[in-house]
Amino acid sequence: MGVWVGRDRTARRCYGFDEIALVPGDITINPNEVDTSLKIRDLKFNVPILAAAMDGVVDTKFARKMGQLGGIAVLNLEGVQTRYENPEEILDAIAVASKEEATKIIQGIYNQPIKEELIAKRIKEIKEANVPAVVSAIPQRAEKFGLIAQEAGADIFIVQSTVTTVKHMSTEYETLDFEKFCKLMKIPVIVGNCVTYKVACALMQAGIDGLLVGIGPGAACTTRGVLGIGVPQVTATVDCAAARDFHYKQTGKYVPIITDGGMANGGDICKAFASGADAVMVGSAFARTKEAPGRGYHWGMATPHANLPRGTRIFVGTTGTLEQILFGPAELDDGSQNLMGALQTSMGNVGAKDIKEMQLTEIIIAPSIQTEGKIFQTAQRVGMRK
Repeated sequence: MGVWVGRDRTARRCYGFDEIALVPGDITINPNEVDTSLKIRDLKFNVPILAAAMDGVVDTKFARKMGQLGGIAVLNLEGVQTRYENPEEILDAIAVASKEEATKIIQGIYNQPIKEELIAKRIKEIKEANVPAVVSAIPQRAEKFGLIAQEAGADIFIVQSTVTTVKHMSTEYETLDFEKFCKLMKIPVIVGNCVTYKVACALMQAGIDGLLVGIGPGAACTTRGVLGIGVPQVTATVDCAAARDFHYKQTGKYVPIITDGGMANGGDICKAFASGADAVMVGSAFARTKEAPGRGYHWGMATPHANLPRGTRIFVGTTGTLEQILFGPAELDDGSQNLMGALQTSMGNVGAKDIKEMQLTEIIIAPSIQTEGKIFQTAQRVGMRK
């Protein structure tokens, strides 16, 4: 399968969110009566949306609020939250600094070592609100930090890197044995990032409890430009969801697929679920909330796979509260607010009573879906981020 790109070389056609559309169902359902819940082992979340493990997005206060609203916020165990006793001072300094001053601050803050006692402290701060604590680390620190996090009461541990495989080879450092690690951990382990069927199957066979899908689609991620690596998110999600379904048939264990990145609005999130996702991970939408510690900025070294040079700072602005981003009311016309309302309405219109039925939605290739008949919207910038 594929098209010829040259002599003896074929390439498979892959698709992103802008190239597809969802077909309305033969029946429709009241959006208030659809089930959007996500299950990760024995944990249930009514909001199947994760806030990305970025220093400019999630701190303990944000995680508590997100948990109270029914979603998941992932705390980065290798960022400012575990390097500084009072990370708010650092974040406030960056928020008010000029571009040049902010660059110097960011270039220096990650030279401070991670304090292991702060890992436990941050987790306990989140748990004080009686919400799940979800934390993230790279594979090289996963075993050590995972045990600390588990002992401190974390509910889910995420191992995240740019490209994750079961068979990572290196003579310079000891690689993480995912199968051994999953058996060692008593709490659910989510792993990422991955975009292919074969790797997804291998990771699931290793015993993971969730899979992050996406290499390079994030707003602050430069992997595709710098390394040329990545698969458009619709195709990546479909392929990894097929691995999930195969693994379930073989073992009886259902491993949720979490599409990570590339979603600019509610429509993209709906398409991710229709492509096979059980949940989505979002950064940009939450970076704009008034509760975000980054005060409306994406900034360098936010996640292990962001690949931003230290000092990079992208202002995205604040556009509402966390509750408004998730549940509305929407004050903007670009689909960046009321994400759960968009998902419920879309599910109702395609006739899906739950996420599993949403995954069966008919998808069509529609490259003109963003522009067809939109001359006045384009001229007036209606429905577009201003």
